Amino acid sequence: MGASTSDDAGVYRIDRNRALVQTVDFFTPIVDDPFVYGQIAGANALSDVYAMGGRPLTAMNLMGIPTDVVPPKMINAIFRGGASKLKEAKCVLVGGHTIRNPEPVYGMAVTGLVSPRRLITNANAKPGDLLVLTKPLGTGVITTGIKRGLVSSGTIKKAIRCMCHLNAVGATLAERGLVCAGTDVTGFGLLGHLGSLCRASSVGAEIQAGQLPCISNEVKELIVNDCIPGGSRENLKTAAEFVEWSNAMDWQKVLLADAQTSGGLLLCVAPRHLNKVLKILKEARALCAVVIGQIVRSPKGKIRVQR
Repeated sequence: MGASTSDDAGVYRIDRNRALVQTVDFFTPIVDDPFVYGQIAGANALSDVYAMGGRPLTAMNLMGIPTDVVPPKMINAIFRGGASKLKEAKCVLVGGHTIRNPEPVYGMAVTGLVSPRRLITNANAKPGDLLVLTKPLGTGVITTGIKRGLVSSGTIKKAIRCMCHLNAVGATLAERGLVCAGTDVTGFGLLGHLGSLCRASSVGAEIQAGQLPCISNEVKELIVNDCIPGGSRENLKTAAEFVEWSNAMDWQKVLLADAQTSGGLLLCVAPRHLNKVLKILKEARALCAVVIGQIVRSPKGKIRVQR
């Protein structure tokens, strides 16, 4: 599996029972605490392996840093934050590479293992599948609000908890044969990633905007007050090409397009498996387990959103 379907990671078959899952991701700081920044970046990089149904094996650090501005103590804290997530994932740090850069960037290249017969891909969704979301939305709006000093400490804590939470349950669901299609929700927003899934699978989708979970009630207020990141605005413009809006509210449209960092899994679940999937998500302490819509027949990959 390569780049042709815009899936979450590349997959290389080793033999009949094993395949490598490979991914890389990094970004600039979105919180002030360097340790937490490292945790978020680590969880985000690991997520693409879980989104493919794999288990992370090894990781390599990637950092660009202005060494004349950021002291060694802070750099160390970033690395320790990332390492804490690798330890939680039982993934081995094997090295990495650091360069001088005008602006801090940090992330990881991660390699995992998956059974070729148990892959979760964005090209295997079927009409009738229910769309289950495992993390609430709003990290893009909230982190923009943090930069502007508009967000309460309670909401900041909720957003950090959300971004640091591992999507390891994706591997469990894949290994049990309960989910074979899905994606994680990150920079292109829920609509962007769902749109790629629909095109890759030659299906469409229907979303019930009223079912969307938010990290905090403040998210709606922030959107109404125009606290919207540039990436989310671009996502919303792009979504106009394949989304049909049916009486959805303006703030719901922005939420669906909000550029997430270390977002949740969006899983395509056959109705007969729904109860088992929800039970496993509960046991894994997923931050939410909400049915937000379903996959429908549509050769053009259209998404219909209603309030």
